[in-house]
Amino acid sequence: MTAILRNESAKLLRGALLLTGLFALLSAFFLAVFPGFAEEAAIIEEAFPPLLVGLLGFEELHTIEGFVGGYLYSIIWVLLTGIYFAYVSAGLIVEDIRTRRMDLTLSNPVSRESVVLQKVAALWVPLVALNVALFAVLFVGVTVIGETLDPVTLAMVHLLSIPYLLVCAGIGLVLSVTLDRVETAQTAALGFVFLLWLVEGVSTLDPDVEWIGALTPRRYFDPSAILVHEEYALGDAGILLGAFLVLLGIATVVFVRRDI
Repeated sequence: MTAILRNESAKLLRGALLLTGLFALLSAFFLAVFPGFAEEAAIIEEAFPPLLVGLLGFEELHTIEGFVGGYLYSIIWVLLTGIYFAYVSAGLIVEDIRTRRMDLTLSNPVSRESVVLQKVAALWVPLVALNVALFAVLFVGVTVIGETLDPVTLAMVHLLSIPYLLVCAGIGLVLSVTLDRVETAQTAALGFVFLLWLVEGVSTLDPDVEWIGALTPRRYFDPSAILVHEEYALGDAGILLGAFLVLLGIATVVFVRRDI
């Protein structure tokens, strides 16, 4: 039975397209300012406070790889897209419970485990739409401004970002099956992902607390390392996938045992 998957996929399409358009505009704006930015990059880098450098992972901003990794991916992809996946996932289950649609769904011959898995599987829509669109916008935009960006490296950034985004989705899903209000679950998911992003950035400033950053998903996905140094941390991606499966398992168990 895939009716839930089809229905949820259709529901996510509009939001994914709107966010894709917004990200395309933001990307175009950032790329438009790069030629002028690159000329003063050294002065600008010196003016950045250490906190901002730690949060955004700035590195070699005078190059298109460092600029895209430090600005576009650290802000648009790691932070904003991560928040989006957590926010959307936080409403997947609790919204149906609050509106009583879940009663109708479970009156059909479908298990609770299948409900959770099909709703999570529907996230393929924003995953594909956002990844394909941003890759295309950046590849074309970089060419327009007279720069070059290795398409393989750019593709690896998007490929290795999928486990990170799934972990963000897993956080939202756990909140969706444990909290009773849609607004509360989505606000908590948004705040939690932002807090994890902030903690990882701040932890890099002090060696004594740097270990705390290892507890955050952002530690295992570094766009700048991929773009600037071509470091493909497959092991880190595996850790994130494992974390997502754990979160998915927790959410499934809680939902199966929950009285709705």
